[in-house]
Amino acid sequence: MPTTAGELRPASGASWRTPLVIIVCGCAIALLSFGPRSALGFFVQPMSHEFAWGRDVFGLALAVQNLLWGLGQPVAGAIADRFGTLRVIAVGALLYAAGLLLMRYAATPLSLDLGAGVLVGFGLSGCSFNLVLSAFSKLLPPERRGMALGAGTAAGSFGQFVFAPFGVALIDNFGWQAALTVYAALMLLIVPLSLAIATPPAAAKDVATAPQQSFKTALAEAFGHRSYVLLVLGFFTCGFQLAFITVHLPPFLADRGISAQVGGWVIASIGLFNIIGSLSVGWMQNHLPKRYILSVIYVSRALATVAFISFPTTPFSAIAFGAVSGLLWLSTVPPTSALVSLMFGTRWFATLYGFAFVSHQVGGFLGVWLGGIVFVKFGSYTPIWWLSILFGVLSALINLPIVEKPVERAVAQPA
Repeated sequence: MPTTAGELRPASGASWRTPLVIIVCGCAIALLSFGPRSALGFFVQPMSHEFAWGRDVFGLALAVQNLLWGLGQPVAGAIADRFGTLRVIAVGALLYAAGLLLMRYAATPLSLDLGAGVLVGFGLSGCSFNLVLSAFSKLLPPERRGMALGAGTAAGSFGQFVFAPFGVALIDNFGWQAALTVYAALMLLIVPLSLAIATPPAAAKDVATAPQQSFKTALAEAFGHRSYVLLVLGFFTCGFQLAFITVHLPPFLADRGISAQVGGWVIASIGLFNIIGSLSVGWMQNHLPKRYILSVIYVSRALATVAFISFPTTPFSAIAFGAVSGLLWLSTVPPTSALVSLMFGTRWFATLYGFAFVSHQVGGFLGVWLGGIVFVKFGSYTPIWWLSILFGVLSALINLPIVEKPVERAVAQPA
């Protein structure tokens, strides 16, 4: 009986890896990996009070995390493209857990940078939803990829919804040390889950079409392609906005008398509503031009931020901002990843999406780091809020000229 793309199995031929199992386990990995890092902003105040650190100290550690997550992503993606995702995700989960444990025992800024910054950053590059989306693109048939990419992104958001109030409750009842220990233990669950989304090594594939494209050729083709460069530049803003809000919104709300519990539900509301946003965009991208979807998302973020900072901050306005931000949060990921796959195919998808993610995480680094620096210098986040608005408008314009079609490649002619 012939097999279809939806019945892809690992090299071992295990029959348990159905498309449903692949999607469920991949979503579970996205949930677990994205949850703790989205709740680290709630550790700023308790750790800063205990060790008398300024917000710039914590901001630098999480800025390093975002930067190394981005820089490690193309490397992790290239290894996964060449040797399969299993080892990459498993090692990433172990590094992630080790980083959270080191953060739990950190007593100096350097140890915080090493744990929360270096180890968690490289761990995320190996086990975050980026590798999950790559596995979905390779293991699932084209007609299922749109919704699967949306589901994988939404699962990361559900992790944010679960881990934010869960982390606040752990900190309030057991202390921040116990909360980080629990987080680290949960990361170990990613290792067995990674078996379900293991992709075979590239050398094991029987390729019936054109010869395999080399790594260098793939990079030269991508960075010589105008639409890919525009997509990468626009993705910078997404990282800047998300990282700044994730880390600095909880203390921003606390400065205005909003309790940590309300702050936890604000972050949780972002995760909850992003489930709706990601799934909706996963469906819409099959019916509307992806570049227009991205432009609307970026300009809507800018407008939401203008409204939020223009009125007094109350629990209602904070949760409303969280809900609107959630609808727009990671909804850039499905169309961005789909455009990469559409332009260049899936052979080097993890690598090329990884380089786009570098831009995203450079933005994240600047958003977190500048947030801490500006607050220490001026005692206010206002300049960063307005910079985020400017970047949103620019990215909305940058995405409009993107051409949504496969890259044209020369075809070898017979002698």
